[in-house]
Amino acid sequence: MDVDKAIRLAVETGKVTIGSKSTLEAILKKKVKLVIVASNCPKNLRSDAERYTKLANIPLFEYKGSSVELGTVCGKPFVVAMLGIIEPGNSDILEVVR
Repeated sequence: MDVDKAIRLAVETGKVTIGSKSTLEAILKKKVKLVIVASNCPKNLRSDAERYTKLANIPLFEYKGSSVELGTVCGKPFVVAMLGIIEPGNSDILEVVR
């Protein structure tokens, strides 16, 4: 599976949260099905995401690239440290955790 392509497709055709603040809020409300964090996500945000996803029983996937690369994959002109998949759309991104 091409993770970059799956993320891009989820952003384009599905419903996602982009950014750590909105993603952490969505985790707490149990709205997301998968959380993706960049490899260089700040430690405090990463630990919050790990704790919240464990409590909510939501899978967490570490993107191998940096937040700059994740932002580029999402088609955004800024860094993206964290992303939440609410609806995958035409993407098979949820398969990365199986």
